[in-house]
Amino acid sequence: MAEMRQGGCRCGKVRFEVSGEPMLTLACHCTGCQHMTASAFSLSEGYSADAFRLISGETVPGGIHGPSRHYHCDYCKSWLYTEPEGVEGFVNVRSTMFDKPQTEKPFVEVYVGEALPWAVIGAPKSYDALPAMEEWPVLIQEYAGRNTVWGKEEFNP
Repeated sequence: MAEMRQGGCRCGKVRFEVSGEPMLTLACHCTGCQHMTASAFSLSEGYSADAFRLISGETVPGGIHGPSRHYHCDYCKSWLYTEPEGVEGFVNVRSTMFDKPQTEKPFVEVYVGEALPWAVIGAPKSYDALPAMEEWPVLIQEYAGRNTVWGKEEFNP
């Protein structure tokens, strides 16, 4: 049976769950994420939309209302997840919104070209902007095989 993890917004009105392991973990250093998180980057875990489910509460679009849809609690406005532009059936859940966030560092970091100079993550895969669309399936496959390529200690010193 697939592992179930739950999480929610800061006030607790919105709750969600995911099943199974994430397809990919990442940090985004873009200035948009810096502004939306009031931090140096955002952290997320990518799941198939079929693996993600809202349990309670209502979400509303927030951030920039464009092709990538960012969803927030309708009460406390916590940023919970994103449905990225051009990637149907995929949900990026904010890693720190889980009740028990993963302890592994992100596998991929994007928009390093916009990163604050002191915000160094050291992810195994790093990009100045976004990887090309055809690179994402390769990154997902590499993430799935990370523990066979690297030992847990090597991946997370």
